[in-house]
Formats: sequence, C-alpha cells, structure tokens
Amino acid sequence: MIYLLITLGTFALMEGITWCTHKFVMHGFMWYFHEDHHQPKPGFFEKNDFFFLIFAIPSFILMLFGAKNGFDFRFFIGLGIMMYGTGYFLVHDVLIHQRFRWFERTDNVYFRALRKAHKVHHKHLGKEDGECFGMLVVPMRYFVEAARYKRTKYAR
Repeated sequence: MIYLLITLGTFALMEGITWCTHKFVMHGFMWYFHEDHHQPKPGFFEKNDFFFLIFAIPSFILMLFGAKNGFDFRFFIGLGIMMYGTGYFLVHDVLIHQRFRWFERTDNVYFRALRKAHKVHHKHLGKEDGECFGMLVVPMRYFVEAARYKRTKYAR
C-alpha cells in the first residue's frame, strides 16, 4: 500500500515540478531548446524533445537502483515519474499537438479544456508573458468554457 501511495504521490508532485520546469527553465535559461516548440519549423522532431531526457533519465536511474535491492521506494518514485511522463506524452504530443493521429475526434470536456489552456499558452511566441504552464491541471475557467461549448453544441 505504501508503494502505491509513493507512486501516486510522485505522479501528483510531477505536475508541480513540470509547471516550475516549464515556467522557469523552458521559458528561462533553456529557452533555446523550447523556442522551436512555440515557433515550429518543418520536421517531426524539435529541440524541445530534449526535455524528454531531463525527466526520463532520473526516472530510469531511480527504477534501476530501486529494483536492484528488491524494489524499494526509489523504484516507485521512478515509476511515478514514468507514469507522469507517459501521461504527458499522451496529452501533450498526441492529444494536443496531434504529432500522432490517435485521438483526433475526442469531444470530452476535460480534453477540450486542456487543449484550450495549451492554445492560450502557445499564443505567446516568445518566452515572456506566458500563462498556463501546467499540463494535466488547468484553470477552472477552461472547464467552464468547454462545458458551456458542449451544452450549446448538443442543444441545437
């Protein structure tokens, strides 16, 4: 039971870590790697994809060393980071940016709110004046807007 709590707690904590990393690192001193995500250039890969390693390497190392001695707490911290990374990939790269065309026709209020918040984030082409730096938790106003849209869409 404690390992489940460690994994879920780490997953939840990753949203805050991601928010801080996105705001202060990606839109700060490592803007060079993140800029092409806001100002896309032709091609499938972006320099921004480098940030995958920033999170994947510690996750892998924690899981490796945690599994070495019978799956201790480090393994489950790494697992929580990996699960968040998987969710981030599915939400950010698949659902929002459609780098893979898997969920093209979703009409879920939560997904619509995520897309809107991310669209607002991307309206800023530079590293300054950004907003909506999180990934899985977005401001309530986007949920309200998405629900209102869905009600009016199906009321016709």
